[in-house]
Amino acid sequence: MWVWLRMVLALVVALLPGGFAVLLGYVATRTLLARWRAAQAQAQAHGREASLKDVVASLHFRELVREARAAL
Repeated sequence: MWVWLRMVLALVVALLPGGFAVLLGYVATRTLLARWRAAQAQAQAHGREASLKDVVASLHFRELVREARAAL
């Protein structure tokens, strides 16, 4: 399933205008979800609650680029 999604995303980026925005949205969502899960696990270990603000504040552009490379 994921292989097909990657292939479709590569095709969308190559053929459609605005395809890069679709890819960027997919990568940002994927990265945020992974970071959110990690932040929740870490917060649970310390006995506090994770906030979306902390997760977004800890993101860096190079991580998004790394995820984009992994997505394709």
